[in-house]
Amino acid sequence: MGPKVTHGRAKSSANVDLVLLGAAAVWGASYLAAKDLTAAGSLWGMMAIRFGLAGIILAAVALVRRSKFSKLDMLIGSAIGVGLAIVMTFETNAIALTSATNSGLIISLSIIFTPIIEGAANKFWLPRNFFIAAGGAIMGVGFLVGGGGFQEPNLGDFLMLIAAVLRAGYQVAQGKLTFGRRVDNLNMTVFQTLSAGLIFLVVDPSGTASAAAAYGAKEWALMAFLILFCTIYGFFAMTWGIRKTSASRIALLQGTEPVWAVAIAVVIGGESMGPLGALGAALIIGSCYWGLGLEQKARAKRALPASD
Repeated sequence: MGPKVTHGRAKSSANVDLVLLGAAAVWGASYLAAKDLTAAGSLWGMMAIRFGLAGIILAAVALVRRSKFSKLDMLIGSAIGVGLAIVMTFETNAIALTSATNSGLIISLSIIFTPIIEGAANKFWLPRNFFIAAGGAIMGVGFLVGGGGFQEPNLGDFLMLIAAVLRAGYQVAQGKLTFGRRVDNLNMTVFQTLSAGLIFLVVDPSGTASAAAAYGAKEWALMAFLILFCTIYGFFAMTWGIRKTSASRIALLQGTEPVWAVAIAVVIGGESMGPLGALGAALIIGSCYWGLGLEQKARAKRALPASD
């Protein structure tokens, strides 16, 4: 009986990892799409359109499904939507002020911050080797994106450091808010995306209107990709995944995001990746694989007393 249960847990965990890895892949691809869209119109407008339309589409799906929205669905969904808007505000402003190298390295620190915050919140600490694996992933990010060299620290780096802490705290808070509560993942994602889109619309209503008017067929195709894959799939996967696994595991899976971003840039954007970048990608993947195994063993060990 015991081995079958363990096998079932491992299979379930692998399925969750695949879904979240898919989210990391599409988010990695989103950088190239978002770069083209921000060149065509307002950054805030792009975000308002992206999250607003995603929320409307998800709401339509919920209505067809005849979903019943509970107060918890609305409250928790709106709360995590506000959190999402705050995190992305810091990230997007930081990217505009600092180099891609500095941005990639600093935001990857959330891989370290997440288990620290989650450990403090749940009074459960992952083994030391997990942090070594996370450090290896961050080193890999340095090799992967460091071809242009490091820029002298500035305000953008400080904002990105705040964003890394906020992203870690956001993931832990989302897990705590949904743990043990009867909430619907789709309904929560509806309010998450709608509330974030509304915030960005309020920040720049004229920029939103001008961006929508300026977009051509190419821009709307890129926007469709951002809405359907990076937002609807990506954030639904996150909302679903955070209830199935730990925030620390999600953070480690997100550590592969730079690998996907560079891969898409090389294959589609025509950029090149040298041997150092390839070494960085291998280090990220290897470190994440090691760290995922450590996290799974620690979580299974913690669950053993409850199953006896």
